[in-house]
Amino acid sequence: MSTSFIEVKNLEKVYAAKASFLNRKPERVIAVDNVSFSIKRGEAFGLVGESGSGKSTIGKSLLRLHEITAGSVTYKDQDIHELSKKDMRRLRPKLQFVFQDPFSSLNPRLRIGEALAEPLLDHGLATKETVREKVLSVMELCGLPHYHIDKFPHEFSGGQRQRIGIARAVIMDPEFIVADEPVSALDVSIQAQIINLFQELQEKKNMAYLFISHDLSVVEHLCTRIGVLYLGTMMELGSRDQLYQNPLHPYTRALLAAVPVPDPKRRREHVPLKGDVPNPADPPSGCKFHTRCPLATEACAAEVPAFREVEPRHYVACHFA
Repeated sequence: MSTSFIEVKNLEKVYAAKASFLNRKPERVIAVDNVSFSIKRGEAFGLVGESGSGKSTIGKSLLRLHEITAGSVTYKDQDIHELSKKDMRRLRPKLQFVFQDPFSSLNPRLRIGEALAEPLLDHGLATKETVREKVLSVMELCGLPHYHIDKFPHEFSGGQRQRIGIARAVIMDPEFIVADEPVSALDVSIQAQIINLFQELQEKKNMAYLFISHDLSVVEHLCTRIGVLYLGTMMELGSRDQLYQNPLHPYTRALLAAVPVPDPKRRREHVPLKGDVPNPADPPSGCKFHTRCPLATEACAAEVPAFREVEPRHYVACHFA
């Protein structure tokens, strides 16, 4: 892995919600609030947090599936949100997305061979004479037997559909893939197969990943660096070993404490969290986590903690870290 080739700086995404009958005032929802990180070539970077923390919004913003409100997303020194539609389309094959729900992301009227061939033909990366060979090659790479090529999406299991979703991304020969909770709807045994598939593809093709998940036990097996999000704000960022062996933020410790341990004799420290996730349209003052934090003081409600480097390449936004 060489230099960083995905750079996210001060990323913000704000949604304007219209006024309703029950709420006369229009709301302004800050989905992503001043988030910065980088991903190196060939690196698997994990993004974790509860539902509604802004993980998927960041993932889609990195591929310009969402337009951002402020900040920048740079791919190989190109700010993708500054590119024209023509230049962005030229870049699309190198930046791919694996969706959380593989079934809804597949056209039910297209056979799997047609679904995999369509992006190649659309971008001029294959001809009608050569496309079948490329489709069969990527199916083999992703663990799909050749005889599946003429089947429809409803004929596959959830794990097979996710392999198809991964194959559809990989067939474009990308350099970067955003995987949005690609194993959350799968059985544990199938999850392991898909994670192993991601690892194999990373080794064979030197692809970089942004792997989005709410499950820290999943990203532990795949990612070398991990960012922890809460209400659109990066709370902690560090290497896998730093976060698992020395978590600095109370929210990270709470997420780790919730991970099941297969050994009945081994117990994790219980980290209680008060209440529910606040409304993102009306976030708490100061540290957004202070309303649920067991360490919170008046200072936490009054002042936003700086996102600072506590040890080499280990960052945290907490007054007490």
